[in-house]
Amino acid sequence: MGVKKPIIGIVSGSTSDFLSLEDAMSALDELQIPYSLDVKSAHRLPNDMEIYAKDAGKKGLKVIIAAAGGAVDLTGMIAAHTIIPVIGLPIKSNDLNGMDSLLSMVQMPNGIPVGVMGIGRGKNAALYAAQILAISDKGLGERLMKFRERMRDSTRTNARKEILKKAKSHPYLSV
Repeated sequence: MGVKKPIIGIVSGSTSDFLSLEDAMSALDELQIPYSLDVKSAHRLPNDMEIYAKDAGKKGLKVIIAAAGGAVDLTGMIAAHTIIPVIGLPIKSNDLNGMDSLLSMVQMPNGIPVGVMGIGRGKNAALYAAQILAISDKGLGERLMKFRERMRDSTRTNARKEILKKAKSHPYLSV
């Protein structure tokens, strides 16, 4: 079996953002969603970025996750050149801890929408992209539901372990 054609594009302005994208890639891997990973700086590679955005649909991409820190022109410019849903992922920066990126993304002008996640929340970006795709992909919807069930079960198990641990050291805590 060959490699499946990517349907989600993950794009960042720099390879230094890749560490922040690992959670997104892991979630997409777990959900078995093929994706591509690219660097298209809005400032250093503006022509490449424009071509990427304009050709995204022709390449089969259905959602784009655009990660950017500092000056986040990448996210808005990608959105300006495509009608494919763009999810903005603000990256934590050294100077302002990602607040600059977040505030810039959430202030997109009317007519060029970008769905914006929390700072460094790559996993949420991937899950939101999966939810968009699940509207027309029943199998993916089922995988998402199983993902949530595993998350719910893990939360219950971990909570129970922590409560029992606390109960051993607290004479008035009843479980």
